[in-house]
Amino acid sequence: QVQLVESGGGLVQAGGSLRLSCAASGRTFSSYAMGWFRQAPGKEREFVAAISRSGGSTYYVDSVKGRFTISRDNAKNTAYLQMNSLKPEDTAVYYCAASTKGAVTPSGLYDYRYWGQGTQVTVSS
Repeated sequence: QVQLVESGGGLVQAGGSLRLSCAASGRTFSSYAMGWFRQAPGKEREFVAAISRSGGSTYYVDSVKGRFTISRDNAKNTAYLQMNSLKPEDTAVYYCAASTKGAVTPSGLYDYRYWGQGTQVTVSS
């Protein structure tokens, strides 16, 4: 089992940047593929990015490609989401999640077993 705690959210102007962190408990962090999802008010939770167990493979939803970068540091049991060129439509609660599935970079909601509590990101226009 793993516990996940996100941090780094906040209020930023359009065009700005934020870096989200996801700190994981336990000694088996490197055995999980990690993902970031987001949920805007009144909308379903959607996939944003995923990274493989080693960090060698990544996958992004089209709307964030070229702007967001997912990474991980297995020595620090932490995953990151660097968000640049933020847009008002990026406003949402962002969640990190850990997957025990076999896929290298899973993108489905139900591929993930463990979830953090979320961190709010608000982008003003």
